[in-house]
Amino acid sequence: MSDRGFAALLITLLALLLLAGGGSLLVGGTEIPARRVPALLASGEPGLDRTILLDLRLPRILLAMLVGIGLAGAGTAYQGMFLNPLADPFVIGASSGAALGAAVAITLGAAHGWGSGALPACAFLGSLGAVALVHLLGGYASSLGLLLAGAAVSTIVGSLVSLLMILHDQSVGVVFNWLLGGLASSTWHQLAYGAPMIAAGVAALLLLARPLDALALGDDTAESLGLSAPGFRVAIVLAATLTTAAAVAMAGIIGFIGLIAPHAARLVVGGRHGRLLATSCLLGALLLLLADDVARTLAPPLEIPVSIVPALLGGPFFLFLLRRSGRAGAPP
Repeated sequence: MSDRGFAALLITLLALLLLAGGGSLLVGGTEIPARRVPALLASGEPGLDRTILLDLRLPRILLAMLVGIGLAGAGTAYQGMFLNPLADPFVIGASSGAALGAAVAITLGAAHGWGSGALPACAFLGSLGAVALVHLLGGYASSLGLLLAGAAVSTIVGSLVSLLMILHDQSVGVVFNWLLGGLASSTWHQLAYGAPMIAAGVAALLLLARPLDALALGDDTAESLGLSAPGFRVAIVLAATLTTAAAVAMAGIIGFIGLIAPHAARLVVGGRHGRLLATSCLLGALLLLLADDVARTLAPPLEIPVSIVPALLGGPFFLFLLRRSGRAGAPP
């Protein structure tokens, strides 16, 4: 794809994202006519409809976009670094590790007077620990080794989360609802602490796009180009884990966005990580935003957790990739 074609693609995706965001402002239990939305947003007068738009729906839309960007960017980086297109934050245990850290912050925070900043910090440490453990157990051996290591770590981490919930039963409801993954309680406060983390992580990944391209050719090739493979791998893990932790801290566990978006982007722009990361992030934002719209309208007045929608799409897609890998008789 030419530079002009790539620029046109990004503009198209941005336009679709803005259009979907505008449409999402109209989705909800309270019907607000589209023709009134511009006036309500521009008006400074307080009112119920304006409060719904500005304090409930707009933060939710922006949070869905941010979380989608973070998960898609992290998934692209993990796939490139592990040389494994089955890798994503959910599959390799990064999301589960972040969930454990965040659960610790939720269950122990009130007792010890921790501030709200403890949640993303604990999520980051938990996610980093899980990714490191998966890497040690089966990071580069094969697709099967990665999946088994990720499944084992996720199982252990899930058991620890359950244990925390049992030991601190007063926090069971809060932790359980949060683990389901959702955007219903989105606030401007969440955006204030989550947006800088995701922005920093994705920006770092974009700066690491060329090292990712070199690592995809093997460590020997990277070393011949004067790159320190271990050093760049550490930097990539830190940046991808930061975005994953921020996404999980804001919205709970939402799987498969980091799997679907990179594959869809790769079909369009190829494997160069500079273009792949940018395209994947925009697609991730669009996918999660649309998934949230479906979650809000699928069974009114009940609102299902948004994590269910990408799981219904990503689960079969993951099985398809796994089957294709098995047929090939080698890591995909």
